[in-house]
Amino acid sequence: MIVWRFSGARIFSATAETRAQRLVALQFFLLAPYVGFDSARALIGNQRPDESWVGIALAVSSVVLMPALGIAKQRIADQIGSAATKGEGRQNMLCAYLAGALLIGLLGNMIIGAWWLDPAVGLLIAAAAVKEGREAWRGEGCCVSSPLEDGGFPERACADDCCAVERAG
Repeated sequence: MIVWRFSGARIFSATAETRAQRLVALQFFLLAPYVGFDSARALIGNQRPDESWVGIALAVSSVVLMPALGIAKQRIADQIGSAATKGEGRQNMLCAYLAGALLIGLLGNMIIGAWWLDPAVGLLIAAAAVKEGREAWRGEGCCVSSPLEDGGFPERACADDCCAVERAG
């Protein structure tokens, strides 16, 4: 989405930014019911996950790599004032949370038979996806503003304390 957003004549287009942030939001809205339904089905149906070392390795790599990618996108978003890029970075973080839930579920089932961990956390992640989708749709995001509105200085557009918290972290 972000490659499309920042290619060609769209690079300085407010319309392209709005379209991209809405498409990012739609991705959250599509993910939420999928994860929620699958998690509820697994809980209700008492479905136990199949563990594999390949699955565990893939989950570990996603837990490590996705946050780094998400943080990088969110930092870039703050610098260029792109809510769409910020939302895509939050999608990477959500991917990391899903991978973490999967890893906990696989290991919990393997070690102590706690098969329900993965789908229970999945329900929480589905709710978080809805929240992130609403924020992405509205173009909300801490320290995100239009570079055209604030002269290229996102810190000028912060109306609350979230920027100070984010920059300190």
